[in-house]
Amino acid sequence: MHRFVLHNDEIRECGDKLLAAGQVGLLTGWGVFSTIRVASGVLFAFERHWARMKRDAALVCVPFPTDVEHMRSRLLSLVKANRAENATLRVVVVRNRDGTWEGPTSRDFDLIALTADLTDWGSGVRLAVEPNARFAASPYTGAKIISWAPNLASLETAQAAGFDEVLLLNERGEASECASANVFASEGSEVFTPPLDSGCLPGVTRELLLGEVRAEGITVREKALRLEDLERADEVFITSTTRDLLPVVSIEGLKIRRQGGARQRLLAAFRSYLEAYVAAHRHPAPPEGRN
Repeated sequence: MHRFVLHNDEIRECGDKLLAAGQVGLLTGWGVFSTIRVASGVLFAFERHWARMKRDAALVCVPFPTDVEHMRSRLLSLVKANRAENATLRVVVVRNRDGTWEGPTSRDFDLIALTADLTDWGSGVRLAVEPNARFAASPYTGAKIISWAPNLASLETAQAAGFDEVLLLNERGEASECASANVFASEGSEVFTPPLDSGCLPGVTRELLLGEVRAEGITVREKALRLEDLERADEVFITSTTRDLLPVVSIEGLKIRRQGGARQRLLAAFRSYLEAYVAAHRHPAPPEGRN
């Protein structure tokens, strides 16, 4: 991570003592978060990240900021302080009150944000498979909350076995998602991703591919996917805020094909969308001679 962090309305050194044990959300994982790509100083698809965090916060009873533009401006101040024009930004809203272990606090919640360098994910990803890792019927399925330990444990176990990521199956044996990415499979000109009732998170990149990004001749839609569907597919890839559309080169126990050009065409369309978004949201530089 970079030198400075955002704590509510202040930019502080990352080593400053800002948090307390009596903040209930820190002890219980009671909060929501999102990971945002910073591209040329722009918070890519920020409105979608905000909307998802706000929806998830309401679901799990986490107080949440009311002013979207104020949050955006605070996050941009962190980007500026860290000179993180092309980076990854993590924003977290943590609940502070209620419960046996609540300590003295003047705020219902804390807004915390950090930036870090972009990760080089390589040219492809190898997936382990974990059955029964998502309970699709849970009313909290799809909420991106800071109780992230099961995902991290699944990922660490997979990486210890020589894989890069892990494909999480739900209680019905369907593919749901990876520990930190959504999964897609192509068959000719059709591309499929598991529906939200599979237990997956509504990733922002996933949402854009389903609704905004267009590649001529390619259709993207939701469909329940089982392991045999992935093995039969022309290609499999995963998506996340910082991975774009990353090809899957192997899945544990399966023979994966890598043919067809649907992913590459969607990737080109996605990058064009990102560039257009950045151009539309970049603040113009002040004229010379003015502060």
